[in-house]
Order: sequence, then structure tokens, then C-alpha cells
Amino acid sequence: MTSVVPIEHVARKIYLIRGQKVMLDADLAALYNVPTKALNQAVKRNLDRFPDDFMFRLTKEEIGLLNRSQFVTGSQKHRNPRLLPYVFTEHGVAMLSSVLNSARAVQMNILIIHAFVAMRELLATNKDFAARIEKLETSQQQHASVISLLADEIDKLKEPPPVPPRRRIGFTSSDEDEG
Repeated sequence: MTSVVPIEHVARKIYLIRGQKVMLDADLAALYNVPTKALNQAVKRNLDRFPDDFMFRLTKEEIGLLNRSQFVTGSQKHRNPRLLPYVFTEHGVAMLSSVLNSARAVQMNILIIHAFVAMRELLATNKDFAARIEKLETSQQQHASVISLLADEIDKLKEPPPVPPRRRIGFTSSDEDEG
């Protein structure tokens, strides 16, 4: 029904803007396999479902920061410069499934929410990691560095734990225990 999209790919599309984890409208449209214009029109027809804590427009300065990031693809290059992009928080992404009526939208929403949850759990359980992110944020390297760090940490979490050495079963002499 839908092509498989790795969660790491989705996680790299999540940016930290105004202290919130968000996704660009163009990135969401690409994941949903719809034109950005169609996604934004569906949202505009249902604006009452998207309060400010679900969705907001970026400023020109924020776009400038994103365009300098190595992770932003050409999606912003070909956009009409008069139309500032929307970004959606986790709650806004969840609400998108109700306005985009397709099976792919529902499946992609599930994947995106899993990516947001994985990031939140990672931050909650790893205080050292959270401190490193905070340090990056204060050094103005913000979005690209944070997302790259998150993707690396998610990759580490996916690695299986090392297998402990197996103890021998049965009777062993004291000579065997020492060697």
C-alpha cells in the first residue's frame, strides 16, 4: 500500500524552531506524496483544526537559517518567496490525517508520530544527550546539528546490546576457573 520509509529519514526532517519540534509543509507533502499546495489548501479549508500550537508560518529569518542547513533539500528553492512556509508540530501532524483523506496520509502520520515519540523518549531517558543538544542550541548551530545528533543516537539505539560471555555449565575445577 505505501512504500517503506525509514524512521531515520523522517527524524531528519524534524527541526527545532522556536523551541518546538516541527516539520516543514513541503517535507510533509513529500512524505504524503501530495503537492505542497494541495496540503496547504486542505489545511486552509480546516483552519479551525490548526491553532497556533499545531501550526505556524516561518519568518524570513527562520527560512534563512533553514536554507543554510545542509539537511534542507531543494523544496524551499523553488517556492514562491512571497509565501512563507508553514511548519507543523507533533499535534499538527496528527491533525493532518483528519484533513488529508488517504490511506498513505494515515500510514505516514503513524510513522511521523513514532519519530516524534522516539525523539521525546530519547531526550527524556538520556540527560547527557539532552545537555549536548542544549549546548548545540546555544552555539547557534541549531537545526542541522541537532537533527544529525538525533539521527546518530537513534542509530545507536537500534544496535543490539553486546552478548555477554556464556558461563560453562557443569562442574569445573579450580584450575579451569582461573584460566
